[in-house]
Amino acid sequence: MPKPSFVEWEPTEELQKKALEALEIAKDTGRIKKGINEVTKSIERGIARLVLIAEDVEPQEIIMYIPGLCDDKKASYIFINSKDDLGRAAGIERPTAAVAIIVDGKSKEIVDDVVEKINGLRK
Repeated sequence: MPKPSFVEWEPTEELQKKALEALEIAKDTGRIKKGINEVTKSIERGIARLVLIAEDVEPQEIIMYIPGLCDDKKASYIFINSKDDLGRAAGIERPTAAVAIIVDGKSKEIVDDVVEKINGLRK
């Protein structure tokens, strides 16, 4: 599947894995929000620490506003290749288009590292 046209920068496989690892830890020790509506609300409220967005969502229109919203609210985001991987890491049995880490829990160091690397890639 081709990259969505609104993806401005390309996260490495390693960075995606780290973001998914942070999500798995935050799911157990912190708080996450799953699904586009919940993620959108958490970004708008300014409580999203890291937003993970699946690239393989169809139609792409349902997620294409999220990066801009994240930029407006100063939330970091990363694209993940597969909504299946994103759903699994979030602890649900269905693919999901977007997940937000709200409270890091024990994943704070990993989240901080991922956010720092994302900011470096986007400059």
